[in-house]
Amino acid sequence: MALKAEFCYAIRMARTRDFRKLEPSAQAEARRIAIELVKAGKTRIEAAEVVGVHRRFVGEWVQAEFEQGPAALDGKTRGRRPGEQKALRPEAEARIGRLIADKCPDQLKLPFALWTREAVGDLIAFETGLRLSLSAIGGYLRSWGFTAQRPVRRATERNETEVKAWLDHEYPAIAKRAKQEGAEIQWLAAPRQAETRWADETGLSNQANYGKSYAPKGETPVIPRPAARFSQSMISSLTNQGKLRFMVYDGALNAHIFLRFLQRLIKDATCKVFLIVDNLRVHHAKIVTAFVEANGDRIELFFLPPYAPEHNPDEFLNNDLKQAMARRRTPKTQADLKSGLTSYMRGLQKRPAKVKAFFEAPSVRYAA
Repeated sequence: MALKAEFCYAIRMARTRDFRKLEPSAQAEARRIAIELVKAGKTRIEAAEVVGVHRRFVGEWVQAEFEQGPAALDGKTRGRRPGEQKALRPEAEARIGRLIADKCPDQLKLPFALWTREAVGDLIAFETGLRLSLSAIGGYLRSWGFTAQRPVRRATERNETEVKAWLDHEYPAIAKRAKQEGAEIQWLAAPRQAETRWADETGLSNQANYGKSYAPKGETPVIPRPAARFSQSMISSLTNQGKLRFMVYDGALNAHIFLRFLQRLIKDATCKVFLIVDNLRVHHAKIVTAFVEANGDRIELFFLPPYAPEHNPDEFLNNDLKQAMARRRTPKTQADLKSGLTSYMRGLQKRPAKVKAFFEAPSVRYAA
């Protein structure tokens, strides 16, 4: 029988190498060659000599092909089957995975703040009595779909029920009102909605390191800067329309500074402003409350749930500002810091598309 040209490589390899070390595809071709030889009248011994195996294997292949068909000659997948010879039973894996996802280590009375491989190892030991290597623990974490991530810190005083109520009911009601009140105002046959603004305060310091810098491994980069500490504060508001207002001031925010910002905010406004703020004490100051009540036709305040900054789009503006300032030259004086801050914010006012992008993060997309 004339052998097919594509089988020649498998035969040569079989005669010069251990059959077990051949690639699975080469092994499969060798089995088919042996079967064709047997069908062509060769003995099993002769077929075994051609492909380089013991005659017992040729007999097994003939039997497998007869009982299961040609697909039986493809062979089995090498290595362990999924889950085979694992140290943890499936139910233990499921339970440990749920604990890691739902709890912090200290909630389970483990001496760790974060879920490291060591912490997971202690949890496994506590739950099952088994001590696994760090590499084995890493393999389990990957198989469960866990990755190492920078955690988000969240205040223990936060009330998740209030946050959910804000997202599901309070803000939708505010947005509906803004739309209704805005539609009532007509300007050149073009309806203008009451602007929904988000306000926040932020501060920059010449001593803060907001970014990272490349350097040779093991050599921490050094940034020369004045030893004297100086800072600059800013309050800003933005809209999901891409509009941005800001005010730079010195020192800490107080009720009088916040009131001045409100006065400037409504001075140039062409419609009523719905201002959403956090629960900082100055936002509830008496002079602020009195001003808002006296100008109820032009401005109204709404308050985010306590300890929920990730749901305020202006927080993303603040983060962007700090990252941008970190990429600039280190300010040498207070005037340099103020000038750089003002310059960046004025440039941002001319980029409404970027301002609107601050509403695209998952935690604030509800306000877009």
